[in-house]
Amino acid sequence: MIRLANIFEDFSKEFYQLLKNFIKKQVSQESDVEDILQEVMIKIYKNIDKLNDSSKLQSWIYQIAKNTIIDYYRKQSKSIFLHDNLVFYSSPVESTFNKEIAQCLKNMIDHLPDPYRQAILLTEYHGFTQKKVSEKLGLSVSGVKSRVQRARKMLKNMLENCCYLEFDRLGNIIDYQHKDTNCKYC
Repeated sequence: MIRLANIFEDFSKEFYQLLKNFIKKQVSQESDVEDILQEVMIKIYKNIDKLNDSSKLQSWIYQIAKNTIIDYYRKQSKSIFLHDNLVFYSSPVESTFNKEIAQCLKNMIDHLPDPYRQAILLTEYHGFTQKKVSEKLGLSVSGVKSRVQRARKMLKNMLENCCYLEFDRLGNIIDYQHKDTNCKYC
């Protein structure tokens, strides 16, 4: 087993600035760079005992950094967090548009069958991994994944049946118009 103190000392000397520069290339906000770097350091510290081959230290560290950056962008790009504290993160200022869509989605989520509502709320709103949700609900990870995908598909269908949607090139909703003023969700 590799000694933790030696690896962390090596890391501090050799990789800290390189890792910071790597993150800076991927993330524009300096405060976010620092947060991500700190999160990477914590993950390295917590998981260093899982590294069995010190010759793979650099690639292992960069993989942790890549995954942490991906998680960062997932959090940033999620346009919906679901249920009571429904918030849109697509712009810094919460617009009337976002509030209206958020309320529609909240109502749609409330109309999902229980198994799908539970899965989507636990993953999207509470931020649990699908593995954690599988443990919590006593399901397989693939079962949870399936429920989350089906819930998303149901929500998308409900939204498309309710509204005309306009998307940007990344698939984010940039405008909408109700198809019917009597939509049961909006």
